[in-house]
Amino acid sequence: MEREIFDQKYRKRLERLSTTNISDSLDKVGVRGAVIGIRPLFGLPKVVGLAVTIKITAAGMTKSKHHLGTEAIASAQKGDLIVIDNRGDTRNNCWGEVLTCAAKMKGISGVIIDGAARDVDMCDEMGFPVFARGVVPITARGRIMQEDYNCLIRLGDVQVRPADILVGDINGIVVIPPERLDDVLSEAEMIMEKEENMKKDILSGLDILEVDKKYNYEQMLKK
Repeated sequence: MEREIFDQKYRKRLERLSTTNISDSLDKVGVRGAVIGIRPLFGLPKVVGLAVTIKITAAGMTKSKHHLGTEAIASAQKGDLIVIDNRGDTRNNCWGEVLTCAAKMKGISGVIIDGAARDVDMCDEMGFPVFARGVVPITARGRIMQEDYNCLIRLGDVQVRPADILVGDINGIVVIPPERLDDVLSEAEMIMEKEENMKKDILSGLDILEVDKKYNYEQMLKK
């Protein structure tokens, strides 16, 4: 999907939705897209963007020509998300202060890491959202390196391709294939509207069992 079309037609709609709305919608349309265990390391950020992917491997006899992340940042466009597959490794850092500075200057929306980051205080100070599984102080050098970028990767149990659409908030991460975006958005917006109406009814004094029956809440995700 072209970024201009995404920004004009879809970004604001996705920004209004929570990852829980989108996760429910993904379930309803039959797409595996919810990533478990990757959350913001500080604050309550909301990020939306197209994926620029990085795959990490162990350091060894084969050497990397560039420090991990630099090529991906250079290739990214404003509003993109850097998405890093480090196999859930929480012992090795694959993102820090200098990469954050460069990403911030490019207008990148944030970074999502299946692994760990460092320099989190500096990332927070720069206002750059970091989603990860943990924090460590150690350098990546001599421990891990970039295997490839703009390639097929994995976050948890979810496949991520370059230019797949990711949304992150305090609840976690969801991945939306562009070819299913219209279906997912339509269902997510209906789910959000239904839940807002349910809350209004409850706040007006309607009993929760009446609300459950009125909206057939248990069967909400049935096709």
